[in-house]
Amino acid sequence: MIITTTNNLEGKKIEQYIGIVVGEAVMGANMFKDIFASIRDIVGGRSGAYEDELTKARKIGFTELEQEARAMGANAVVGVDIDYEVVGKGGSMLMVSISGTAVKYVDIKD
Repeated sequence: MIITTTNNLEGKKIEQYIGIVVGEAVMGANMFKDIFASIRDIVGGRSGAYEDELTKARKIGFTELEQEARAMGANAVVGVDIDYEVVGKGGSMLMVSISGTAVKYVDIKD
């Protein structure tokens, strides 16, 4: 399945706009990751624990987006937007929300 941030598909004709699809994931960061991340923030450098959680959340979000689009009969998702938020008490949760428009396309014949 093609998933893109663009509104069109080069070399393809969108023949049907099916609807909006969304994939979301909320990941909790445990206490030890929080402690090590805050230490890393003080001394500088990247927080690998949070980067790993964001990567997992993003992959889950894209998987859900694609599954929802397939269930609607789409073969692509265009206009994809990715949002990251910190939610929960004291910002203890990381949320990724991915949305786009499920479409059905055909290849353009020469």
